[in-house]
Amino acid sequence: MDVAEKAQTIESRIKQAAERSGRSADNIQVVAVTKYVTNERAKEAVQAGYRHLGENRLEGLLEKQEYLQGEATWHFIGSLQSRKVKDVINKIDYLHSLDRISLAKEIQKRAEKKIRCFIQVNVSGEGQKHGIEPEKVLDFIEQLSKYDKIVIEGLMTMAPHTKDEEIIRKCFSDLAQIQNKIHTRQMPNAPCTELSMGMSNDYEIAIEEGSTFIRIGTALVGE
Repeated sequence: MDVAEKAQTIESRIKQAAERSGRSADNIQVVAVTKYVTNERAKEAVQAGYRHLGENRLEGLLEKQEYLQGEATWHFIGSLQSRKVKDVINKIDYLHSLDRISLAKEIQKRAEKKIRCFIQVNVSGEGQKHGIEPEKVLDFIEQLSKYDKIVIEGLMTMAPHTKDEEIIRKCFSDLAQIQNKIHTRQMPNAPCTELSMGMSNDYEIAIEEGSTFIRIGTALVGE
């Protein structure tokens, strides 16, 4: 199947998941994760209507930006090493993996504009995953208030790889509760209106639990 055909299936599932939870599919942004595919495949995604693309390596990001010539909004979705901030930060629109003060300091130092960031939260508590602990999110955001180049757009998490839907759902609903608490505080540096959660295998559950940005790679552009 080409990307356009896969997109039809995905859009239908997004709409159904949104309807099940009393939401509009218009409020859900698909980030097409193009990190493992060719420039041509990324172009197919853009032609299918996906203008938000996600990369997790500098090399892939630069290569696809040059190929697509301004046709996309760019999301950096992988862990970003502090030493690479200077090369990445002014080439992206969103960062989905802010999880430490050392990274924030480097962004503040290098960014030429305000950067829309998602704080990565390790809701599941898995040792191999990046992200801060749920109970430390609020304190972390308060520490970030001194960095005027950083806007906390929302929170991001990844659910465990499991077939157990209840475990996945709890992970997403827990993050939504944290996001809502922060949003209601109306902190100037943290509107925190968005939730980046859900990937190819669990995006429908994420939508049902309030996700506004879903990151879809395999199901849309293939391996």
